[in-house]
Amino acid sequence: MDLEKAPPRREPEGCLVVAIRIPVRIVVLLLVVPVRMVWDALVVGGRFLRDVVLRPLGRALFVWPFVALWRYVLVPLGRALAWLGNVLFVVPLVWLYRYVLTPLGHGIAAALRWLYARVLAPAGRAVMWVLRGIGVVLAAAGLGVLAALAWLGRYLLAALTWLGRYLLVVPGVWLYTWILAPVGRAIAWTVQMVATGIGLGIYWTLRVLFVLPAVGLYRWVLAPVGRVLAVIGREVGEAVGHAWRVAGHISRAVGRFLGTLLRWILVEPVRWVYRTVLTPVGHVVRDLVLRPAAQAARAVGRATRQALASVRESARQTRADIRRMLFGEPEQREKVARREPQARETRTLGSSTTALTKD
Repeated sequence: MDLEKAPPRREPEGCLVVAIRIPVRIVVLLLVVPVRMVWDALVVGGRFLRDVVLRPLGRALFVWPFVALWRYVLVPLGRALAWLGNVLFVVPLVWLYRYVLTPLGHGIAAALRWLYARVLAPAGRAVMWVLRGIGVVLAAAGLGVLAALAWLGRYLLAALTWLGRYLLVVPGVWLYTWILAPVGRAIAWTVQMVATGIGLGIYWTLRVLFVLPAVGLYRWVLAPVGRVLAVIGREVGEAVGHAWRVAGHISRAVGRFLGTLLRWILVEPVRWVYRTVLTPVGHVVRDLVLRPAAQAARAVGRATRQALASVRESARQTRADIRRMLFGEPEQREKVARREPQARETRTLGSSTTALTKD
């Protein structure tokens, strides 16, 4: 079994198709190549604009503000409203349903069951018993009257049926069978013959005046012109598709050539200058200028901090000497034993250091 897909069969082509195909493809290729190159340039520019400008701008203007609004405003606000609604509505309604409405409903249901079982059901049974008795009495009284009326109605209906049959049905059937049906058939045959003759005349008139010229016009003029136009349209469509694909390859090759040219003209010289000139110069500047300057700045900073520390210490000593000259020596406070454990002594319950167990 052949699993490969067979190529589509094509009808044999004439010399007209071959003669049309080559010029059409050449002309279409010359027209499509600039359009495809412009299209590819616009696509590349559009992708660059989308990735570099529009997408970051859209995120900055639309996505991030809405995300921040949702995350830091709407979500906390929704949670706060949900908690407030739960506290103000749900919890009171649940409490009202559970502890007020449910016991009240159970009590009303029990009262209605008692009322139905003890009052309404016995009363209904009594009323039905009374009505059943009244019905039995009335049925016994009216049974004779109904029997007499039924006998009289049976004979009256038989008499009316006999009169209606012989006064209406039999004459109507005779009139339909021997008069109306033959007259109707004759009228229908006459109308059918007249309509058939008129229809045949109109049919042949329309056929001769319109159908035969239209068929001839379609068969000998429109169909050949349509076939030629279909061939031309098909060839133009195939030529446009083929030219579009060829123009894509050409545009890709031109783009690669321009990219390579731009790389060798601009990118590679800039890279060479950066790698060969700027990088060594930067290293030299870093090693000979920036690092010594940074070390000198750090040394100046250390010296400045030491000088400021010595100045602060001198000022502190001066304030202490002036305070000692004016107010004398400060009183020494007595040291209080804190009962702290020694360095190698473990704590026990008797040697606690909490504020409540201090001496």
